[in-house]
Amino acid sequence: MKTAFNIARVELQVLFYSPIAWFILIMFTFQVGMFFCPTFGGLVTSQAIGNQLPGGLSYQVFASRAGIFGIMQGYLYLYIPLITMGLMSRELGSGSIKLLYSSPVSNCQIILGKFISMMIYGLVLIGILFCFVLFAAFTIKSFDFPLILSGLLGVYLLICAYAAVGLFMSSLTSYQVVAAMLTLAVLAVLNYVKGWWQDIDFVRDITWWLALSGRSDTFVNGLICSEDFIYFLLVITLFLMFAIIKLKAVRQKSSWTVTWGKYIGVFVLAALLGYISSRPKMMFYYDVTETKMNTLTENSQEIMAKMKGGLTITTYVNLLDKHFRMGLPEERNRDLSRFNRYTRFKPEIDLKYVYYYDKADNKSLDERYPTLTDRERMIKIANNYDLDSNMFLRPEEIRQVIDLSGEKNRFVRQVVRESGEKTFLRVFDDAVVFPTEAEITAAFKRLVMDLPTVGFLKGHGERDCLKEGDRDYNIFAWAKTYRYALINSGFDVKEISLNEELPEKLDILVIADMKTPLSENEMTRLNAYIERGGNLLIVGEPRRQEVMNPLVEQLGVRFLPGQLVRLTEHFLPDLVLAKATPEANAMSYLFNSLSYAKGVIAMPGCTALEYVDDKGYDVIPLFVSDSARGWNELQTVNFIDDKVELNPETGEVERSYVTALALSRQFGEKRQKIVVLGDADCLSNVELSRGRANVKAANYILISGIFYWLSDEEVPIDVRRPPLPDNEVYIGETAMEVFKIIFKWILPIGLLIFTIFMWIRRRGK
Repeated sequence: MKTAFNIARVELQVLFYSPIAWFILIMFTFQVGMFFCPTFGGLVTSQAIGNQLPGGLSYQVFASRAGIFGIMQGYLYLYIPLITMGLMSRELGSGSIKLLYSSPVSNCQIILGKFISMMIYGLVLIGILFCFVLFAAFTIKSFDFPLILSGLLGVYLLICAYAAVGLFMSSLTSYQVVAAMLTLAVLAVLNYVKGWWQDIDFVRDITWWLALSGRSDTFVNGLICSEDFIYFLLVITLFLMFAIIKLKAVRQKSSWTVTWGKYIGVFVLAALLGYISSRPKMMFYYDVTETKMNTLTENSQEIMAKMKGGLTITTYVNLLDKHFRMGLPEERNRDLSRFNRYTRFKPEIDLKYVYYYDKADNKSLDERYPTLTDRERMIKIANNYDLDSNMFLRPEEIRQVIDLSGEKNRFVRQVVRESGEKTFLRVFDDAVVFPTEAEITAAFKRLVMDLPTVGFLKGHGERDCLKEGDRDYNIFAWAKTYRYALINSGFDVKEISLNEELPEKLDILVIADMKTPLSENEMTRLNAYIERGGNLLIVGEPRRQEVMNPLVEQLGVRFLPGQLVRLTEHFLPDLVLAKATPEANAMSYLFNSLSYAKGVIAMPGCTALEYVDDKGYDVIPLFVSDSARGWNELQTVNFIDDKVELNPETGEVERSYVTALALSRQFGEKRQKIVVLGDADCLSNVELSRGRANVKAANYILISGIFYWLSDEEVPIDVRRPPLPDNEVYIGETAMEVFKIIFKWILPIGLLIFTIFMWIRRRGK
C-alpha cells in the first residue's frame, strides 16, 4: 500500500505541474460561484422585500434541479476525462511505462496509485464545494447538514467512478486525446444505456442497472441506498480491474483470448454481485433528510406493517386508452420505480402487467381513425410503436380474466392480497396523473381494514352522487378519474333511502339540497340516526329554506332567508368567495393550508347560516363571506337581468356571514360531528371542473377537509411531514453583493494568481 501511495504522490506532482489540473480547478470554482450566487442571492432578495421563505432552503440551494450539486454533475462529465487522459497514456507515449515494468512494482500497485491520485484530486473538487456549503451553513437558519453531506458523498462517488473509467481508457492508448474521447464515449454509454432495449424482457433490467445516470441523485436527495453505493463500488472496481488486466496482458504478452476471458469473467462477477444487491430484500436505506422526505410517512408505514402475506399489483394496459404509453414494456422500469418506497417495507410485492385492447373513451382516437374497427386501431397503434400486436388480448379474452367495464377500460391497477382482498388503484385526469402516497396508501388501507361509509340520501330531489349533470355530485363522490373523489380518498360510497332504517355500517350521511320535505316516518328514522351519534353533512341552497330548516333547526342551526351577494367587477353578485376562519384552520390542517395559500371556496349561490339555539353542540364557524360590499340579499332573485342594491330598510346589512359551520358533541365514547353548508353548488360537477380568472378557488380542499374531520381523521390519509426549519437567511442584500464579488471573481482570480505563481516557481527550478 505504501508503494501505491508513493505512486499517487508522484502522480499528483506531475498532475499539478501541468496547467490542465489548475485550469479545471479554476473553472470549477468559477462555475460554482456563478451558479451559487443567483440562487442564494434570489433568496436574500426575496426575504428582503418581505416574503416568507419556504422551508427547505438547504435542499433548494444545493440538491434541487437548479441546485449546485445537480448542475455541477453535468460539468464533471467534461472535466474528469481531461484530467484522467494522461494517467497511463503519458506513460505509454513517453516510454516510462518500461521503467515501471522493470521495477518491483505490481500492476495492481500502479493502477491503485494512479487511482488514489484521482481520489485526492476529487477531494480537492469536493473541498471547493464544501467552501460554499460552509457559507450556507452559517447563513441559513437550521441548515440541513446531513442532507448536504449525503449530496457531497454522491458527487464524490460519481467523480471516483468517472476517474476509474478514465484510468482504464488511458491504459488502452498512448494518445491522450484519444483516451479522453474514449472516456467521453464510455461515460455517454453509461449515462444513456438506461433507455436502451427497454422493450425487451430481461435485457431491460440489465441496461437499467448498468446506467450511471441518476445514481448520485439518490445521495443528493438525501437517501443513502445500499444498491447505489454498491453500484459505485462495483463500477470503480470493475474498471480498475480492467486496467490491471490490460497492463498484465501487455507486461506478460498474454493472448487476446485469455485477456478477453478475464474481462468477461470480471464483468460477469460484477453483474452477479450487482444483481444480488439490487434485489428488494437485499437493499438497505438510510434517509438523512430532516423530514424523511424519501421515506413513507408514519401513517403509510403503519398500513404496510398490517399488510401480511403476499401482495400482487397487476397493471392492465389498454392500447386504445389515452394513457397506454405509461404501461408499455419500454416504460416498465420507470413505472415500477413509483412503488420503490413501498417495496422498501414490503419487498415481496409482485408487479405484473397485462396488455389488451377494448373499447375506451378516447376522443382523439375516434377523430384520428373514425372508420377503423377497434382491432384495426390496435394494429395501427401497435405498428406505430413497433409493438407485437399478438401481445394484446382480445376484448373477449380480457373479459374472461377480469371485468374492467366499471373502470371504462382505462389504465388501471388491481391490488390483490394473498388472502383475497382486492381494490383498484387508478390514474387521474390531472397534471400529476399518477396516484401519490395519499391515494396509494388509501388503496392499501382498504385491503386491511374497513373504511368509512358515506351514504348519499335520495328520494327527495337531492343532488345525485351517480349522475354526471352539472348540478350533480358524481365528481365529488364517484368519479374514478378525480383524485379527490371520495372513493379515491378511501371512502365507501352508496345511495341511502329513508324508506327503511339506516344501516348500522353508515358513518357519514350526506343530505344535499332536498326539494321536498321528509315524511314523518323518514324524519323519525333520520332522528334515530342522529340520536345514535351518526355524523352528517347537510347542504342547503337558496330558496330551499322551507324544506331544509326543519332538518337543521333541531340542531340549533337555521338557513337565513334570502341569498348572499357581493358586488364585484367581473362576476355575478351571487358568487361568494368564502374564506376559512381561524377556528377552521385550527380544526383541520387542510383548511389551514388553504388559508396559507390565500385560497377561497367558490360558492355560486349561497345561503347564510346562523346558530340560534343551544342544543348541546360545540359550534365552529368554518367559512365566512367577505364583509366588503357583501350582504344577505332579501329581494332580488334574478342576478343576471336585475340590478342588485343594498336596501337597509328591508333588513339587509353589509357584513360578513357564516357560509359553513361545524357542530360536535360527545356521544358515549365517540364524538358526533355535523357540518352544515349554505351552498350545494360548491360541490357540484360543474364547479369542481371549472376555473375563474384571478380566483384561487380550491373547492376540492373543502371536500377533503370536511370528510377528514367527519371520519375522525381516518381518511383521506394524512401524509404531511413536519415543516422544514431552514426557512430564513441571516444575511442582507448589501452583504450578499460583497460575497457575490468574492465567490464569482476574487476566489477564481486568486486561484489563477496562485497557479501562475506556482507555475513560474516550478519553471524557475
